[in-house]
Amino acid sequence: MSETDIEWTKRAGTVGRTWNPTTGCDKISAGCGLPMSDDDQGEDGIGGCYACTMAKRLKAMGSAKYQNDGNPVTSGPGFGVTMHPDVLPEPLRWRKPSTVFVNSMSDLGHARITREFLTRVWAVMADTRQHTYQILTKRPRRMARILTDDCNCGAGHQSGVHFRSEMEWAATPHNPMYVPGLKHGLYHRMEWPLPNVWMGTSIELDKHTDRADDLRATPAVVRFISAEPLLGPLPSLDLTGIDWLIIGGESGPRSRPMHLDWVYELIGKARAAGTAVFVKQLGQRWAGTGKGGDWSTWPEDLRIREYPAGRTAVAA
Repeated sequence: MSETDIEWTKRAGTVGRTWNPTTGCDKISAGCGLPMSDDDQGEDGIGGCYACTMAKRLKAMGSAKYQNDGNPVTSGPGFGVTMHPDVLPEPLRWRKPSTVFVNSMSDLGHARITREFLTRVWAVMADTRQHTYQILTKRPRRMARILTDDCNCGAGHQSGVHFRSEMEWAATPHNPMYVPGLKHGLYHRMEWPLPNVWMGTSIELDKHTDRADDLRATPAVVRFISAEPLLGPLPSLDLTGIDWLIIGGESGPRSRPMHLDWVYELIGKARAAGTAVFVKQLGQRWAGTGKGGDWSTWPEDLRIREYPAGRTAVAA
């Protein structure tokens, strides 16, 4: 089943779903569960990666999608980066408008996910405008570079034209890599950036706030930041041009704390920038159990679950 209980997919008039055309990843920063360095302003420790842990479990259960092992240091059993062409047509079969978290078990920005495969992912999203796709990456620089590719054919095409042309090729039936069910003529039907695709990046510590700059360079109708797990204050974070800010504490048996003063500071930044705020959870260390997601136990002024302006319900 693709339906999910992830809180920020629960938009009015839509079904919350996940879609994993790729699985697997490699840890690159503390938000992935790596230790923090001495100069980080937060409590050191090693957290956990939910997706990596889940992949190990699914491998043991015999799930076909999770039999490719990753690097034992940066990944784990069943969590090797793997592309799944058979999963690409799934959204074409969903009848109800859905809010879709893309790659809850991977990162589309990973270097081992090919550009060609990404054009197929984007072609599916372009041909299913009834759905809204939320893409979250810790590698926004690569995503920005691919989606704004410069012309290299000598014809002087505008930035990004080659990527969109390759999306059209993914919707062409005589292409060996054709995605079954896509309608030909996609290039001339699509708007750019795609009106149903939100682009986001994760920022857990202040030293990663430059990811917001790469996000701003990415073509998107909605740009969002996930400060989850929030592992320290983000004094350098610039929310200019950012439509949505998700805030959340870490959960799991080895979770690190999220201090509420960090949350209040971020909310203040968001209000000043006109950025919508979605507080997802306060974390296991704050709650003492679970993930701190029961907002009836929260301070009232943190019970905020907003969506970007005009995006609270499915577009007509």
